[in-house]
Amino acid sequence: MQIDILCSDPTHPVNQWLAIWIEKRQVEHDIRLYRKKVDLRGGDVLFLISCAELINQTTRASFAHSLVIHASDLPKGRGWSPHVWSILEGATELTVTLLNAEDKVDSGAVWAKEKIKIPRHYVFDEINAHIFDCELRLMEKALVMIAKGEAPFDQDNIGASYYPRRTSADSEISPDKSISEVFELLRISDPDRYPAFVRYRNHVYSLTLKKMCTDETDRD
Repeated sequence: MQIDILCSDPTHPVNQWLAIWIEKRQVEHDIRLYRKKVDLRGGDVLFLISCAELINQTTRASFAHSLVIHASDLPKGRGWSPHVWSILEGATELTVTLLNAEDKVDSGAVWAKEKIKIPRHYVFDEINAHIFDCELRLMEKALVMIAKGEAPFDQDNIGASYYPRRTSADSEISPDKSISEVFELLRISDPDRYPAFVRYRNHVYSLTLKKMCTDETDRD
């Protein structure tokens, strides 16, 4: 198959996983990774992974299949940064969905879903690793399903919900709150690209949460 992958941000941590997948599958398929939709060449499959650009019908028409991976149990959790919002809401399990790309955000037909556990002690890099591993499994599954001639099933709008785009203001922490009150925000914050921060004594400080070791007295 001729496969294009569009990942907008070269600094996004998912790139490490994509590089591994491409190297593994390059023997069987012609795979290219791109940063801008204007560079896409067309072909059998387009994977949109952490893609910030809107991919219109004209672009999608140059591929037999244009697929998105979205970390929510669609139609619930359409929109931006669904796993972040879900964890902040207290979720300890996420559903990752493989679906067709469409003009209306996250509304396409669904190919497959996979549930993954996110323990309450996981921090940013552990959460990402769990999600990205799942994304690679769904990419593999997509190629198998396409080769077998299988088809996705349509979404409906029953129970549909939407998450807003996160801004820097969503990562601000009050200096008056305790660690336990801000722990969820600290553990989901990207320390390099979107760090949590606090304003204190007329300065702004970034805050990073890094796991040192396991406390054997805490089994949660």
